[in-house]
Amino acid sequence: MPTQHLKSRETLALAGRIAALSRSRTADDAEFIDTRRRHKESALADHIRAVVDAAPPLTDEQRERLVVLLRPSATNGCAAR
Repeated sequence: MPTQHLKSRETLALAGRIAALSRSRTADDAEFIDTRRRHKESALADHIRAVVDAAPPLTDEQRERLVVLLRPSATNGCAAR
């Protein structure tokens, strides 16, 4: 069964801000780009929270393996940004 994906107030507020900015800003506008970036991060946090809440408790080893995915490095295929 799919995990229910609830959007936080922050994610919803940022989506509204994107909609408002898109009316008067160009795609390369710094504030518009930053708001979109913050929205993506907030939506990802919402999704991670939902998946973790639905999963059984993790062992320390499992948790460490997952933490590595969030740390950019050459060893996990992510380039530093």
